[in-house]
Amino acid sequence: MSKSKAGLYQRFFKRPMDFVLSLIAIIFLSPVLVVVAILVRTKLGSPVLFKQQRPGLNEKIFSMYKFRSMTDEKDAEGNLLPDNIRLTKFGRFLRSTSLDELPGLFNILNGDMSIIGPRPLLVQYLPLYNDQQKKRHDVRPGLSGLAQVNGRNAISWEEKFELDVEYVNQISFIVDWKIIFLTLKKVFIKEGISSNTSVTMEAFRGSEKHE
Repeated sequence: MSKSKAGLYQRFFKRPMDFVLSLIAIIFLSPVLVVVAILVRTKLGSPVLFKQQRPGLNEKIFSMYKFRSMTDEKDAEGNLLPDNIRLTKFGRFLRSTSLDELPGLFNILNGDMSIIGPRPLLVQYLPLYNDQQKKRHDVRPGLSGLAQVNGRNAISWEEKFELDVEYVNQISFIVDWKIIFLTLKKVFIKEGISSNTSVTMEAFRGSEKHE
């Protein structure tokens, strides 16, 4: 798709599509949202929602919401225990089924996120991106994206960012719906939930800077 057509799609169609689809999903999945919220409160405690600042479109910071999937267990000195200890069997279930991501539908409804786009990462990663990787913030972050249907946490950071930028460069209605259908498939077969060395994904340390 040409840049002009891609721009028209993003400006006049993608956002309305996100709004309508997220609203329909919230209404349709409201019983699931309620049940998961009750289970999280019962099994993991309060708060039910995990809230964290993330950079979005043009690096604008917003509050991203997810269902919490870890406990707040701490050691004798008050430090949080490692993720692999705090991530319970129930928490693993939430992540493997992507049920923990459902509150992100409200981020989409609010306009901070899109259904499809690069995943919103940590604010502290912003100064670590090279010029190419920064392009991932030229579009709204997504609930799912090209990297999520091509390995998710099982691929390297560099591979993930290459896919993010590839999406930015080829964004279109067809690409978005292809990723939506692939996402649904990935949710059912539960691929790429963890990296080879972590229960989630190792922290990004930065890549070589280049133009």
